[in-house]
Amino acid sequence: MKLKSLAFPAVLIGALELWARTTGQGSDAIAPPTAAVRAFGGALMDGSLLEATAFTLGSAALGLLIGALGGVLLGTLLGLSRRAAQLGYLSVEVARPIPSVALIPLAMLVFGFGLRMEVSVVAFACLWPMLVLTQAAVLQVEPRLLEVARALQLSRLQRFVWIVGPAIVPRLFVALRLGVAIALVVAVTVEIAANPHGMGYAMMIAQQSLDPALMLAWLAWIGVVGYAINTGALALQRWVARRMGEQTA
Repeated sequence: MKLKSLAFPAVLIGALELWARTTGQGSDAIAPPTAAVRAFGGALMDGSLLEATAFTLGSAALGLLIGALGGVLLGTLLGLSRRAAQLGYLSVEVARPIPSVALIPLAMLVFGFGLRMEVSVVAFACLWPMLVLTQAAVLQVEPRLLEVARALQLSRLQRFVWIVGPAIVPRLFVALRLGVAIALVVAVTVEIAANPHGMGYAMMIAQQSLDPALMLAWLAWIGVVGYAINTGALALQRWVARRMGEQTA
């Protein structure tokens, strides 16, 4: 990371600190960044930070896993079979635009509050980008490879394991990076809207308690967690690409 990239955020933080301690002193909405740092330390010491973070990340990861598995399987089927793609086109195009948060009332009725409700909404949100990108990746597989598979009379499972799967792995990691971001965003949104657990709920409680310092601390921490996850996913993508002999930027 270049130091120059930190200049603009540092200026913004300094300006916010100055405003909060002068013109905005006593505000119920904005607190000085130094106060947010102290609130962050308090949440870390009492264990609430780690507990809420673990719940959100666990929900996001489990939802992403379920959505990714379903998306890859269905996307591969639709990519390999023109008939399946034609039959499933309308269903996919109708269900895909539905906002995942619109399912919160239904998920609450089915699962109640807690982990299962959040995971179901996250899985629905991650399913569609994984499905669409997997289908596109399968359609871009070299046709001659599929001709060889047919000539060798490989079954569909063998065709996927030996030819299609390895060919689409690099593109799948692009879909995975998108899915990781979606999973975290949706998990936090569900917690803000309905689920009394996790980082989103903790931030809402801080806001309702008129504790702007703690609210800003949670907001900044969610941003840090998201950045760390995206960086890790990018590093994994580059490692896999290098292992497969591809050039990375």
